[in-house]
Formats: sequence, C-alpha cells, structure tokens
Amino acid sequence: MAKVLSAPLTREDIEGLNVGDEVLIQGTVYAARDAAHKKMIEALAGGQDLPFPLPGQIIYYVGPCPAPAGKVIGSAGPTTAGRMDAYAPALLTKGLKAMIGKGPRNEDVIAAIQEHGAVYLAAIGGAGAYLARKIMAAQVVAYPELGPEALLKLEFKDFPCIVAIDCRGNNIYNRNLNKGASV
Repeated sequence: MAKVLSAPLTREDIEGLNVGDEVLIQGTVYAARDAAHKKMIEALAGGQDLPFPLPGQIIYYVGPCPAPAGKVIGSAGPTTAGRMDAYAPALLTKGLKAMIGKGPRNEDVIAAIQEHGAVYLAAIGGAGAYLARKIMAAQVVAYPELGPEALLKLEFKDFPCIVAIDCRGNNIYNRNLNKGASV
C-alpha cells in the first residue's frame, strides 16, 4: 500500500520512507527546472527570500506543456533530476525535504539528502499526460519570464512516485550493482 505524503514534510515523515516505497503526493508542490533553480540560488546568495517558504517543501522537476482548452496543465512529466544537482544541496540546506524527478543523483546531492534528512522521489518518465491528470491546479508564483520554466505552485491529488533515494542514502539506482545487474 502506498504511503501518503503532504507538505510541509517533517523529519518523521521522511524517516518513515524507505527506498522502493510507493508514495502518493497530496496538496501543494512547487515546480521548477534549471532556470528557476538558478534564480532561486542567486536570490539566496543575495540574501533575499525565496518566493515560497522552503522548509518542509517538495519541488517537482518539471517544465509542463501549455494547458489545452479545459485543462489545468499540459503534459507534465518529470525532468532529468541531474540537471538540478548543482543547485539541490543549497536548497536542502535551507529546508527542502523532497525532490521529484527522474534518473540518478550525484554524490553531493546524496550526501546532502542524508545530512539534511530529505528524500528523492522518482516519477514515471514518459507518462506526462497521465501525471498531468494528478495536478488539480497550477499557478505561476515567480519568474514568469521563464515561460514553461517559471516557478509554479501545483496542487496534487494522488500523484504517484517511488522513493528513489531515502534519507539514509539507500539508492534505487545502484541497488543491484553488486549483483551484476545493470540499472
């Protein structure tokens, strides 16, 4: 049975997750890709506040397609998480508790996940149309000049993910490496 998560997440929420667990995300999630991450890091470096409260939050690495008529959002599949690896440790330091994307993370991100009690969740790549149906609302909250890479506030209902890296550093992407299997 899938575990249900809703931000703001606590350390206890995160500690109860293990690599491979199925989760369903409910409620508010912020969406950002490379360009928005760069702007957030620049804001933090300049001593500015972010456009949303970071502690306990979830960021979904997505740049959704425009919403078709009658829809909240267009196709909204996960972006390759490695593109945000340069930015993730700084955001984890400031209280980010979960990231959603696809693909492996580098060692610096994994170390920051462990140090700050966070988790990395994998969403289904190639299923953007399906995942868009799990997004009930979408609103630009910052950086509108970035178009599809603007910082968005999304409302999720039963958004499916798998725990790819838990707070102890267990990593689904290298679980079978010692058994000779490829990932």
